[in-house]
Amino acid sequence: MKKVVIVYGSSTGNTETVAERIADNLSHEVEIHDVASSPIDAIKNADLVLFGSSTWGNGDLQDDFEDFIDELTLALLNGKDVAVFGCGDEDSYPDEFCKATDIIRDKAIESGANIVADNLRIDNDPDDHEDEIVAFAEQF
Repeated sequence: MKKVVIVYGSSTGNTETVAERIADNLSHEVEIHDVASSPIDAIKNADLVLFGSSTWGNGDLQDDFEDFIDELTLALLNGKDVAVFGCGDEDSYPDEFCKATDIIRDKAIESGANIVADNLRIDNDPDDHEDEIVAFAEQF
């Protein structure tokens, strides 16, 4: 059985909610970590890592993820399966909608990760996107 680690940064709770719903729909051993807890050891031991971050302002990472992004190195992610999800506000920031997911994906690729799914982008309330969240989780 695969060991899946979900690492999320959430300021309003929406990305945390998405992380929990993804975990609820996985049929693997799952650990969920707030990125503020700096879960390096959990990531090292995972078969699959799912990173989640909300997007703020003009395409910025969630604050705690901003502090963590430089930890995503070749030594940590090389050859590891990775996928990314996040929340944003498409109406207010159409050009920057869920840009944090792209920043994390690009950093993971730079660090040698295998991207195994398209980014999941949730607009505002996760309750309105349950089918998308379940479909994302079922890929794994």
